[in-house]
Amino acid sequence: MNLNNYSNINAIRVKGLSDATISNEQLNHFHDLIYDQVISVAVSKLSKEYGSPPSPFCFFVMGSAGRMEQSIWSDQDHGLVFTTNSNDSQEYFLKLGEEISEGLELAGYKKCSGSVMASNPLWCKSMKDWEIQLGIWVGESTWETIRYLLIFADARTIFGENSLLNTLKEKAFDEVKSKQLLLRMLHNTMYVKKGVGVLGQLLVETHGAYTGSINLKETAFLPFVNAARLLSLFEGIKETATLSRISHISESVLPHNDKSLYSNNFSALLDYRLKHGSHRDYDSGHYVNINKLTKDEKKVLKQILKVGEQFYEHVRKLLERM
Repeated sequence: MNLNNYSNINAIRVKGLSDATISNEQLNHFHDLIYDQVISVAVSKLSKEYGSPPSPFCFFVMGSAGRMEQSIWSDQDHGLVFTTNSNDSQEYFLKLGEEISEGLELAGYKKCSGSVMASNPLWCKSMKDWEIQLGIWVGESTWETIRYLLIFADARTIFGENSLLNTLKEKAFDEVKSKQLLLRMLHNTMYVKKGVGVLGQLLVETHGAYTGSINLKETAFLPFVNAARLLSLFEGIKETATLSRISHISESVLPHNDKSLYSNNFSALLDYRLKHGSHRDYDSGHYVNINKLTKDEKKVLKQILKVGEQFYEHVRKLLERM
């Protein structure tokens, strides 16, 4: 099969997914392989049409891809940084970002509804312009720019020069700390959809296509992901995966027993989604129909939801005492 064709890469993705869904780790390494193939084809195509890339560059992923927490279906969240600061370079790499985004869509990855993609000039910049942009986001500290900084904190190199992204993340982490933005970041992440009611019942969707199902992304994943990200920013941890972030947090901030509790429950959540999620498409992958769960499976889910809420509350109290 010709892997210089995005549709053929999609066929490989569909065929390989069944073997890759044994574990979250295997699944996300498989997604990385598909991304790498798409990017390689895009770079080759641009090189033939417009010449080789004019400077070293780094293509990075964010969101669940940046954290290596993608489900079977995943949308696009990515950016690009390059070294040469010129209009010609900007034009070239925007073309490359557009080609990669189109290729990923053809390979089965839905475009980001918020346009957090390297085809958007906001997320495709020279090193110099990225440094300026990060300074602006930190300086403005609006709800939107704080959200951008939170998104960027999950950035992980998937193709190209990793040192470029590392330099930018060092700058971002230093500026967040120097400007004392963690409380603003906390407030930006405080809304979390409740998963368990006061009577101990699972709170499901009451109307629409997912009536009777619970949204795992909003009720279960966000408390763990946001709490671990905030603590990683607090301690300057550059890891992006939630489990890695938790493992690197100092025990003075998060005692060993708490780290084990939160890690074990988040790991169980990743497995739970793979086993019970409705994986028909990207949107359905976030939902679990509780009517299809056994009594014990519901009990496990309630435990995960309660521990996630406990983790986020621990972080909230820590940061508010600063």
